[in-house]
Amino acid sequence: MQLQKIIEGQERQPNCDLTLGLELKEAKDGKSLCIWKADEQLLNGNQVIMGGFITSAADIAMAYAIVSLLKDTQSFSSISINSTFHRPAFVGEITVTANIKKFGRKVAYADATLSQNNKVIADVTSSIMIHD
Repeated sequence: MQLQKIIEGQERQPNCDLTLGLELKEAKDGKSLCIWKADEQLLNGNQVIMGGFITSAADIAMAYAIVSLLKDTQSFSSISINSTFHRPAFVGEITVTANIKKFGRKVAYADATLSQNNKVIADVTSSIMIHD
């Protein structure tokens, strides 16, 4: 995956990103920044963005963060993911930042923060297996 080409719009983002409406803005040195344009299709019965979609957006951002550290011969897969929700998310723009906290030979640990209108919506952590 050519991160810079995705950022510059020269390469298409994966379908899951497009389905959610997530746009990669930056990814380097184990960090990423995405802008998520959450729309009404993601609302639950309480008229807020469903938590599973929030977790998915974080998962995507953490994927970009780890890709920025991998060698061309490596890939990855999530082992676990945990979300803590602080307030509801609504239709509109949500900022998703992700960081790789520890990058080992076989496992990495990541976290992501989602915020809307300068308020934290959720914090998400993940363990990620690295494949050679």
